[in-house]
Amino acid sequence: MSDGERPLNQQVALITGGAGGLGSRVAARLAQSGTTVVLADLNADALTQTRKALENEYPAGRFVDFQLDVTDGSAVRAAVDSIVSEFGHLDVLVTSHGFPRDGRLLEMSYENWHDVVNVCLTGTFLCVREAARPMVEQSYGRIVTIASRAWHGNPGQANYSAAKAGVIGLTRSVAKELGRHSITANSIAPGLIETASLRNLERFDQIAERARRDNSIKRLGDPTDVAAAVHYLASPQAGFVTGEVLHVSGGRFG
Repeated sequence: MSDGERPLNQQVALITGGAGGLGSRVAARLAQSGTTVVLADLNADALTQTRKALENEYPAGRFVDFQLDVTDGSAVRAAVDSIVSEFGHLDVLVTSHGFPRDGRLLEMSYENWHDVVNVCLTGTFLCVREAARPMVEQSYGRIVTIASRAWHGNPGQANYSAAKAGVIGLTRSVAKELGRHSITANSIAPGLIETASLRNLERFDQIAERARRDNSIKRLGDPTDVAAAVHYLASPQAGFVTGEVLHVSGGRFG
C-alpha cells in the first residue's frame, strides 16, 4: 500500500443505486471490511428500508442514506460536499444506478432513449465528476462504474447498450486523466444477475434459461459476484489496476 492510501476500514464509499439489488450487496461487502457506506438512491422509502436491513445484518457497520437524483448536477455536488463535510473525505465511488427500457429501434421513443441515457450515462458523468473533486485534493480515490455486458450491443436495447458503452468510454477517459492523482477508474460489466427486479419479470424463466445456455458457467450471476469484484477494485490492493472492464458474466461476453 503506497503513501496516502487508506485501508478499507478507514474509507468512505458512496454507492448510487444503493437501494437496488446490486448496490445493497456492494454496500454489505464493503461494510464487512469496515468501510463507512453512504447509500444514495432516488427512492427514499426503498433507501430507508435498505439501510435498516443492512444495519440489522451488520450491526457493527456504519451506514448513511441520502436521497439523490443523479441527473441533477447541483444535487450531486451538494451530496458529495455533505459527505466530505461530515466524514472529512470520500475515497470510493460506485455507480450502481440505472435501468433499461427495452424496445426495437424503429419503435423506440425519444423519451425512452433520453431517459435511459440521461440516468445511466449522464448521471454517471455527474457523479464521477463531483466525486473526483475531493479525490484529486486528497490524491487518492477508487471509482468503480457499473456498466453491463450489453455494452457489446443487444437487439432491443439500443438505448441501454449505447449508455453502458458510454459509461465504459467515460471510465477509461477518467482513468487516463486522473491516474496522476493516484485515482483509479474501472468498470464492471455484469451479465444476467439474479435480482428481485429480474425475478419479477414475466419472462424471467425464459430469460434465465437462455442465460444458462449461453453462459460458460451454467448459472445466473448473484449480486454477491458483482460485490466481490467491486470490493477488489475499491481496495488499496488494486492501486495499479485502472481503465479496465471486468466482465462478471459467467463467460458470456458478446
